[in-house]
Amino acid sequence: MTRNASNLQIDSTRLWGTIHETAKFGATPKGGVKRLTLGPEDKEVRDWFRTACEASGLEVHVDTLGSMFALRRGRDMGKPPVGLGSHLDTQPTGGKYDGVLGTLAALEVVRTLNDAGIETETPICIVNWTNEEGSRFAPATMASAAYAGDYTTDDILGRKDLAGISVGEALDSIGYRGDEAVGSRKFGAFVELHIEQGPLLEAETKTIGVVDRGQGIIWYDGKITGFESHAGTTPMPLRRDALAALAEIVLAVERIAKAHGPNAVGTTGEAVIAAPSRNVIPGEVAFTVDVRSPDSETLDAIDRDLRAAIAEIAPRRKVEITFDAIWRKPPTLFNPKLVDTIETATRALGFSYRRITSGAGHDACNLANVVPAAMIFVPCKDGVSHNELEDATQADCTAGANVLMHTVLALAGVAS
Repeated sequence: MTRNASNLQIDSTRLWGTIHETAKFGATPKGGVKRLTLGPEDKEVRDWFRTACEASGLEVHVDTLGSMFALRRGRDMGKPPVGLGSHLDTQPTGGKYDGVLGTLAALEVVRTLNDAGIETETPICIVNWTNEEGSRFAPATMASAAYAGDYTTDDILGRKDLAGISVGEALDSIGYRGDEAVGSRKFGAFVELHIEQGPLLEAETKTIGVVDRGQGIIWYDGKITGFESHAGTTPMPLRRDALAALAEIVLAVERIAKAHGPNAVGTTGEAVIAAPSRNVIPGEVAFTVDVRSPDSETLDAIDRDLRAAIAEIAPRRKVEITFDAIWRKPPTLFNPKLVDTIETATRALGFSYRRITSGAGHDACNLANVVPAAMIFVPCKDGVSHNELEDATQADCTAGANVLMHTVLALAGVAS
């Protein structure tokens, strides 16, 4: 690496400015962002991102699932590019940094290289993956999962949101169904910068998390069918209360996750009464469960215990319960050489750091199945994410972007 490249620093003010500029697309009154995938706000930020990439000399391509690939040419175009990026969609009560930091830091890396007149040996490609969050369409990280071969393109295009709108229809409505086949654009490596979404880095006053693995995840869809009846006239022993049964399931999820701790978590995140009324005993409730662990055997054990608990609750509560695993992501082990490259860049820049496990799922976790991949974390205030109060400092975001840039330079090389 040349002296100029080794001393290179991203433009912190410019990165911070783009983060807050894009936060206006879907801005919420509490200072967060609501930018559901493939909605009108997502189109606005995608259009902004395309314009910014093209202004930086990048060739923007879009695949059939709407993922955006912005290519910076290298001296040797025969080599597969180094991929970097994340996503631009948010949760319904999301913040300014989740996903956005990784995508805009990738753009800032390219802008910095352009400003310095540095050509890399290997091409660089920034990616904005479609529907990382999974808040509108299930599963989460669906576009990168399809890229990795976990789902077919047609399967994902047919997935529907709660309003009955399919992914394909939503893509067409915002004009982002591309013509590039999913998975056809290959990478030599992929690096994703992200806020930690947890409390460890802040608690230990570390600037960088060198992510060496990611938790496995199972998502379940459940439905409880009891019997609607009058709240005033139905004796307690004769009730088939679907919501009361759900209350037991919620507590069972909590109890079982704790029993398999400390490296396990379980969450009942959604519950919908089919026809709610103040004076009617709920007869049907739909719900979701999310369980996670970095250990596959632990996930299997949680699954067995949950199913056993539900099998005991259903007849005792005189209800029927369906409980289907709709998505399973095995624990991820990131590429050791790439993780070491990130650690080397972090040490060379003088930042405090620790190795860390990702508690959340990310696109890089899917990519790790088909290409060398790894992640970089920076702290977020109080570990809060998926919340409008999500916050991070300019200094930490800048540090993460600099580690990203020097990792990419180590992978892509500087053309002589």
